[in-house]
Formats: sequence, structure tokens, C-alpha cells
Amino acid sequence: MKDRFDSVILTTSVRCLTPFILVYGVYVLFHGEYSPGGGFQAGALFGIAVVLDRLVQARNATLFIQSSLAVVLAGIGTFVYVFVGIVTLLFKGNFLEYVTLPFAIHEAERHALGILGIEIGVTICVMATIIIIFDALTRGKE
Repeated sequence: MKDRFDSVILTTSVRCLTPFILVYGVYVLFHGEYSPGGGFQAGALFGIAVVLDRLVQARNATLFIQSSLAVVLAGIGTFVYVFVGIVTLLFKGNFLEYVTLPFAIHEAERHALGILGIEIGVTICVMATIIIIFDALTRGKE
């Protein structure tokens, strides 16, 4: 893919804006249990940061993730989500019943850790899916 935008202002703006988008995505992910947000919103922020970087900088993008890697990441995200549920089943609980997680911590902390686990899986899957959709839409342009 050829660099379509040779604007110094646009490139500098994206390079300055992308870290803030990523930090905000991490904030949304880790505070998803306590406030609005969570895995889907954080994955959308991460995915949009990658897409924005690739739109402006093309192959020179700092956050370049290829489609083949994005498909693997989507599978890993789904696996993480299901893995948390299966662990709760193995320890005689219902699917995603976080209090049965095998950690020697307080019940509320196990609940928060279980929710964080599934939100990380959802985040990875949503981010990868956005990248896959972007690649599918831009494939004909190359």
C-alpha cells in the first residue's frame, strides 16, 4: 500500500493522538466493571487506533497488524473468554460463576478477576475483528 497522505501535520497529529487513544482504551478496559465501558468499548478503541495509524502511515505504521495475525488474535480472544468459563465449570460452578475460580482471595476479588479475564478476551477479539473488517474493505484498493 502506497503512502496516500504525505502531510506532516496529519502524520504528526496521528502519532501524538494514538498513544492517548491506547491509554484511554486501557482505562476503559480496567474500569469496565465499575463504570460504563468494558471489553467491547476498549477493543473498539484499540482497533480504531490501529486503523487510524494504518490509514495515515500505510505500511510504515507503528501499530501494523496483518490480517493473518488479526484472525489468530480473534481466536485467542474467544479462547480466553471460554477458558474462564470452563475453569469455573471445572471447579463445580456454573459457566462464568466467578466465585468458584481457584484463587485464594476474597470472593469479591475473584469476581472482579473473572470479569477482567472475560473482558480482556472480548477486547482482543473486538480489536482483531475491526482490523479484519478494515483489511477486507481496503483489499480491493491495493
